[in-house]
Amino acid sequence: MPNLKSDLPAEAPEVETKPLRAVDRILGTARALFYKHGIRAIGVDEIVRQAGVTKPSLYRSFSSKDELAATYLRNYEKEFWARIAQTEADYPGDARAQVIAYFTGLGQRSQNPLHRGCGLSNAAVEYPERDHPARLVSEDHKRAFRRWLHAKAAEMSAENPESLGDGLLLLFEGAHLSGQLFAGDGPSTALADTVQRLVESHCPVD
Repeated sequence: MPNLKSDLPAEAPEVETKPLRAVDRILGTARALFYKHGIRAIGVDEIVRQAGVTKPSLYRSFSSKDELAATYLRNYEKEFWARIAQTEADYPGDARAQVIAYFTGLGQRSQNPLHRGCGLSNAAVEYPERDHPARLVSEDHKRAFRRWLHAKAAEMSAENPESLGDGLLLLFEGAHLSGQLFAGDGPSTALADTVQRLVESHCPVD
């Protein structure tokens, strides 16, 4: 099984490195705080305090907290697609194995006590305003992910690729939420098996 990355911030490697630039400290701090507590709950004052920078340095890089939130989500999305790309590389040309492997990893990650769900889904819930920068990033990502699931379902020769893809998307969102509600023994522990059964029900037997 591939070593799938967590949605949680990675621990810093124990190697000697140059001091982080202010913008990198701001982004790293914002990522950790936004993911754990939510974007609305965290103010700029708390970010600059924990990042060890000043407000002017933050506003030199980001025009507003909204833009900082959108940048956090764009970086979160890059991590998401990097995980998808790694799964595809681990199982080249095998859409079914790619999907099963991805959801197996998701089921495992969702049981982490520090897991707070999908940051992009969380942002969409926090910001119902359709024109908010964070909402726009989240909506664009979810549409792209839905297209990816539809494409994978088509590669599996599903009888109804859209139906299978949407079913997988519902399982994705449900796993992220249930992992926060149940302590290690919730529905997402059976996510891989549930996905396998859903795929089999949509794909004709050779």
